[in-house]
Parts: sequence; structure tokens; C-alpha cells
Amino acid sequence: MSPATRDDAGYPAVGPLAAPAPGELLLTGVRPYGEGEPTRVLIRDGVIAAIGEGAEPADPAARTLDFDDLVLLPGLVDIHVHLREPGREDTETLATGSAAAARGGFTAVFTMANTAPVTDDPAIAEAVWLKAQAIGLCDVHPVGSISRGLRGEGLTEFGMLADSQARVRVFSDDGKCVDDPMLMRRAVEYARGEDVLLAQHCEDPRLTVGAVAHEGATAARLGLAGWPRVAEESVVARDAILARDYGGRMHICHASTEGTVALIAWAKERGIPLTAEVTPHHLLLTDARLESYDGVYRVNPPLREDRDAAALRAALIDGTLDCVATDHAPHGSEEKCCEFEHAKPGMLGLETSLALIAGAFVLDGPCDWRWLARVMSERPAEIVRLPGHGRPIAVGEPANLTVVDPDRRWTVHGEDLASKSANTPYEGMELAVGVAATILRGRVTALDGVADPGPAA
Repeated sequence: MSPATRDDAGYPAVGPLAAPAPGELLLTGVRPYGEGEPTRVLIRDGVIAAIGEGAEPADPAARTLDFDDLVLLPGLVDIHVHLREPGREDTETLATGSAAAARGGFTAVFTMANTAPVTDDPAIAEAVWLKAQAIGLCDVHPVGSISRGLRGEGLTEFGMLADSQARVRVFSDDGKCVDDPMLMRRAVEYARGEDVLLAQHCEDPRLTVGAVAHEGATAARLGLAGWPRVAEESVVARDAILARDYGGRMHICHASTEGTVALIAWAKERGIPLTAEVTPHHLLLTDARLESYDGVYRVNPPLREDRDAAALRAALIDGTLDCVATDHAPHGSEEKCCEFEHAKPGMLGLETSLALIAGAFVLDGPCDWRWLARVMSERPAEIVRLPGHGRPIAVGEPANLTVVDPDRRWTVHGEDLASKSANTPYEGMELAVGVAATILRGRVTALDGVADPGPAA
């Protein structure tokens, strides 16, 4: 298949299946970044056309969405999700995952390569990209694997995937670590030549054989095999040095330890091109949850101790950690309702992450809505160099937006989420923030908890 046209960042140009919505859409009663008085935002042909009292539609029949003093943010961007298609459509599909993303306020997500078959071939990446485009609820960009088949033995053809219709710009073996240092060195050199990003799952497998929980007092008391911090931190250190010595951009997936924070700070102080993400569950949950032996709390890397979570929160606030990523990982009930050590690692995250981060850091913490826009939209889009997303709320910018209700209380129930699976660690928790609407290129993709309610104009 001939290469698709692409924009300056290398991504595929938006095709007719996901073109900007024609016509006009008026938002009233919104406060960009939660600041100032409620105002009006006019969207025309998928672009912000006017902001303020002068935002008047030219078409008297234009659709209007009236909000009551709600927060307007750039559409959220998640650079680490698992949508399971192809291969595990029993747990999630591109359609259900896109719906979960839209309901959670996301306008773009990057879906990892550990599918069946693995996304190590242009045809697989193109199939994912084209199908998600046809669904149209969220921009879904496939991540290519670093090694063929995730086997850690030989490199995937980065160039072929980068030149495919999907224009793959991020590569990761997430779920597994590229632990062979020579293979990872070659990957860094190859990625530099193709100007693509490597996202590493940091885990030395020789240190985690049989491990299912953080190595500490809780695991020892519960009789669970321990997963030491050094298994993550040793790979973070190695890959930071590889990035230093051989160039290229390196991204650390799901940072989980206090030591990882210190290593990332060390790398950034030296100008090493290293970025890092953190998940809501590593920020807000600890291994104390394992007392129930409930498999829903098994995740990779494992939930750590209080001091790790505290260090992660401080690092996200001060910018040492760049962004939030959900690591949305659906699993069927039979894969979670079993002995803890046999449970599949992973948690849902797309529909709860905004409420969790806003509640902990904005409503009950030291941060504001601009900070949240930075860590959940702008910075992730910058890391993957994704055009059109994470952009300022300003005239002339693409209308990829999220309307947030900071007073909408709702209770999490896995069976009510859009995902095909229900493995949320927040079952029964009341959250204080909700998504009122998500808008992708001027088209409303979610409204009041319903995905794809109809055309934007």
C-alpha cells in the first residue's frame, strides 16, 4: 500500500473518515482552563472561530450546547493504552475502547503493540488505524513493537511501520522489557535515524521471576512473591545512558518507584532526551490494597509503598515526571476473579483518570486546571509530537476539547463503563469530577456520559 500523505510531524493526514465536522457549534457558559468568567466558544468547520461575547454563529440553525460555569480544557491525550484489538476482542475492541476514551475526555490515544498478532507489521498497524478512523470517536494511533513478536531477539522494521498508512511514530514492547542491552542499543540508533520515540517498559525479568507484588512488608506478610524496585530502576538507568550516548528520544512507561524519580531527575539535569509518564493508580494507590488478595489490584509494575506514591506525586507536580498515562488494560472477569498470583496484571483507566487526577491535585491539591491540561493533554501530545491535540484554547486552533464539570459526583461501577471489561480498582468509589462533553474536530463524541450522541452541527 502506498504511503499516506502526512503532516510535518510525520503522522497521517486526517482522512475523509475522520474529517473535521462541517458547520458551526456554539459552546456557552464555559471557562477556558477554569479561569475568568463563563464565556462562549464558537467552532466552525472543526476549528475554534471565536471566543467571547462576539462568538455568534452565522447559521441561525447552528447547534448550541449550554453549560453552566463548566471548565473547558484541551482534549486529553493518553499515550499508553491497551485496546486489545486484534486478538482479544472478548476484553476490549477499538469501538468500546474509543467509546471509553471519549467518555473519559480523550480525543487521542496510543494503543500498545502487545496484540495478537503483535503490531510489528505495517498491515496490522494500518488495519487498526483505518478501523479506528471509521469509528471516529477518538484518534487512535497504533504503537509498533520494538522487537519482532515481542520476543526481544530482533528489531521490528521501524522504517516500514513509519512509512505505512498508519505512520507509526512510537515503538514499545510494553508488557515486556527489551532487556538485552545490545538489542536496545541498536533500537536507540535505529529510532534516532527514523526520528521515532521508544517507550520502554522497565523491568529486568531476571529480578522478577514469579513476582506478583511489590517486594516489601506487605508482600512478605501475605506470602506473595516480591518485585524489587531495582528491577525497574536498573533498566531506567541503563536506558538513560543509552539515550545519552547514542542519541534518540527515550520514554519511560509507568514510573513506579522513588528511585526511578531520582534517576529521571538525574537524566534531565544532564540534558538527556528522556521523558516519563505515571499512572493514576501508581500515584494514588499502594500495596496496602493487596490485603484483600483481590486480583483487580494486580498490575505491572506493582502498586508500591506510600513513599513511592508520595515521590511520584511530587515529581508530577514539579515536572520531573512529564505526564499522566492510564495504561488502560482491560481483562475479563475470569482473568481477575482468581488467586492473586494467577490474575492478569492490569486495570481500566480511561473513564476514571480525569476525575482522579482532578480530585487529588486540583480540587484537593495545590494545582490548577492549567496544570491538569499540561500533564494530561499538552505534554503527552508534545512527547509523541502529535499535531492538532494538546493545543491552546485559542482562535484558529483545532477544536479538540473537553468540557469538565468540577461538581459532578458519580460512583464508579465497572459494569456501567463503556469498556467491554469491568476490572476497575475504583469500584464503588464516589468521584467528584465528571466529563460533560468531548469534542473531536468540532464533532461531539461524548455528551453527558453517552458516547457518539449525534452530529455536531
